[in-house]
Amino acid sequence: MKRSAELARRIALEGQALAALTRAGMVRLDHPARLLAVMRAMGDYGPFGSAVRIAALRHPDRAAIIDERGSITFGELEDSVNRLANALRGLGLEPGATVGVLCRNHRQPLLTAFAASRAGLNVVWLNTAFSRPQAEEVSAREGVDLLIHDADLTEVVAGVAPPYGRIVCAIDAPTDDLDALLATAEPTLPPAPAKPGRIILLTSGTTGTPKGAPRPEPRGFILPGALLDRMPMRSEGVTVIGPPLFHGTGLILALLSVGLGSTLVLRREFDAAQFLDDVEQHRATTVCVVPVMLQRVLALGEEDVRRRDLSSLSVAFCAGSQLPADVALRTMDLMGEVIYNLYGSTEVSVATLATPADLRAAPTSVGRAALGSRVRLYDDAGHPAAKGERGRIFVGTTTPFEGYTGGGGKEVIDGLLSTGDVGHFDEQGRLHIDGRDDDMIVSGGENVFPAEVEGLLLTHPAVTDAAVIGVDDPDFGQRLRAFVVVREAVDAPALQDFVKANLARYKVPRDVVFVEEIPRNPTGKILKRALAADVT
Repeated sequence: MKRSAELARRIALEGQALAALTRAGMVRLDHPARLLAVMRAMGDYGPFGSAVRIAALRHPDRAAIIDERGSITFGELEDSVNRLANALRGLGLEPGATVGVLCRNHRQPLLTAFAASRAGLNVVWLNTAFSRPQAEEVSAREGVDLLIHDADLTEVVAGVAPPYGRIVCAIDAPTDDLDALLATAEPTLPPAPAKPGRIILLTSGTTGTPKGAPRPEPRGFILPGALLDRMPMRSEGVTVIGPPLFHGTGLILALLSVGLGSTLVLRREFDAAQFLDDVEQHRATTVCVVPVMLQRVLALGEEDVRRRDLSSLSVAFCAGSQLPADVALRTMDLMGEVIYNLYGSTEVSVATLATPADLRAAPTSVGRAALGSRVRLYDDAGHPAAKGERGRIFVGTTTPFEGYTGGGGKEVIDGLLSTGDVGHFDEQGRLHIDGRDDDMIVSGGENVFPAEVEGLLLTHPAVTDAAVIGVDDPDFGQRLRAFVVVREAVDAPALQDFVKANLARYKVPRDVVFVEEIPRNPTGKILKRALAADVT
């Protein structure tokens, strides 16, 4: 009975997802011959390996990627994907081998990932902020057989010696070593592998060495449908990607855009002014950001933002770290009702998605469960949290986490995976994230989540960035210490009074430290270990 109910639920979800993909133009009526080619590509190479081929069949002359080197069409990208897939096989790489990618945002890492999947190879996306020891440790742990990396990261990978060597990318030059390899291979479709290669993303590493979290090939329409069910992305648009592709936020929007036949605009480094210029110049319909990128856009000033024509924009997809309520509201005041805020993680994938209407009504929320996702709260004993009570967040999706490549996993209750966060539901069923379960401090017997104080500090007109951590206190056990970046003069007592006027007294930071910059990883998450290391 239970199995029949789950099957019925899955069929209903697939139907809803298919409807969303049809509205967006990803699924469409097509010429019989082209439809047959699309189905054959999906069957041979899976959703990821076939994505570029399907886009090339439908939009061969449309720009696929615009980067510092210029523009490349879907037809040209398809030719390159086939050439590289054949070249990788020609190097002796067998299906199941692993290709490491250590690149900033440009065409070459995407080309590599699509080609590797088509050849049945796994791709592990490495973090461009890695130190040399981290690059060596993770490459060894993930079993990297071939490494493709940017020229300016050569020193980082100097100690990495994969059995099939390293290939250097130089996107600021007309050609590079990867292009030279392409020139040696045939553009014909490679033989279909027994199974497509896997995508291996790394966790953020904010609490230790980043772990590999492989994801299975999505079956059916639910994963893209979970996003397109609420976001008004449409085919043949333009997407500007802000976050690094090695993070799930940037990669998932890049893949969704390719599936829609939309143009990707990529820059190796994020610059707020250039980002807005790209939206205006290319008439972007979608942008992908992490919250700190919106903070940098707002820091340009209202006049600087408003002087650009951003009227083409319909979606600003935001994920990767907690979106401060004030940042969401100020951004929409300037850019329109465009923010769609996703809550998820490398492990659980898509959990909830807040629409602009959700954020206007409840700015601190991350919305309701996305299509195909189940979100529940449990107490410390593993029992369901009472209605209206705070609890640990667990999520179940249709693309379950397979466990870390180095072994181990996350806590599971009733088939749902722990996110490591604590939160609560409001009366309308929207989820609110109160903080990380390991960030909570107990000060004088009171439970305090630093994220709440951080969000409030960001609403102060003098503050541009803030981070709050717990430090040891001989009288209270722990106390809060705030690190703030300011745009104008303000003293610590004024900020403490501001918190006291808006939150409970025990949530007021005892210490306020003024800094030039808050340390963050490339996706905007605060590196609280780095702040704690500076505590004296």
